[in-house]
Amino acid sequence: MSSREVVVLSVGGVRFVTRASTLQQFPDSRLARMLNGDDQEFKLVNGEFFVDRDGALFSYIMDFLRTLQVSLPTDFSDYQRLQREAEFYGLCPLADLLSQEHLLKPRLEILEVRFSLQEMQAFFRIFCSCNTTIEALAEQITVFTGQQSGRGWNSPFPSQKPLVPLPLERPSHHDLVFQCGTEYSAGDQFVARYVSIKPDNRKLINGTNVLGLLVDTLLRNGFRLISTRTVASEENVECYSFERMKRAAGLTIVVNQTPGSSGVAQARRNQVQKGK
Repeated sequence: MSSREVVVLSVGGVRFVTRASTLQQFPDSRLARMLNGDDQEFKLVNGEFFVDRDGALFSYIMDFLRTLQVSLPTDFSDYQRLQREAEFYGLCPLADLLSQEHLLKPRLEILEVRFSLQEMQAFFRIFCSCNTTIEALAEQITVFTGQQSGRGWNSPFPSQKPLVPLPLERPSHHDLVFQCGTEYSAGDQFVARYVSIKPDNRKLINGTNVLGLLVDTLLRNGFRLISTRTVASEENVECYSFERMKRAAGLTIVVNQTPGSSGVAQARRNQVQKGK
């Protein structure tokens, strides 16, 4: 059979159409041997290979053969069943990867926003159990400072004076700190701090508005608000707690070598080292 020919499989009543070369990614697998008629488990009926196995799980097998990656939904739970299917098809390296559920399962990510409103200033501290989320937020949030005349944070935006971006405070890899509002400088001059959160282009000085935009940004990024509480009433500190399910680092495993069992095995070892 030519590698350019189209192959049709009916797996548990679900029809799949692919190239022979896709099924031959791993020459020792039963799918590759099927094309040569060397495996009686696969029946050729009216030009289609019939397989009495789980069709829904086979879609993940096909995705792996097409992309050489393991990509599963965050709510996926049938690791053992999919591993059993991979073993049936003779894809032992894939079965080996699936046996490492601690690498593949998504993990719960916790994020807290502490918000304090003091006179004309608002203070924010964001803590997250995943430092890559903090890194991403640090790239989205920018604080600008400049001089303005007038009183309070409802004063007009000082378009006549350029604003200077300020670096965010990073007490640790898991949190960041910033503030907005105005503070007295001299005479009727105030130092103003504005906050911008991408992709929104506005520069906000009102702490309540910044909090609203921050919460909206987190919700759009997959977090859900699970609780609000007052941490210190005398200091007017409020805490907003969020959570989301985050894909584990080993969920997508890319094979960079020539297709074959040895290449997949090497990719697995690299992922295990990253997970330590």
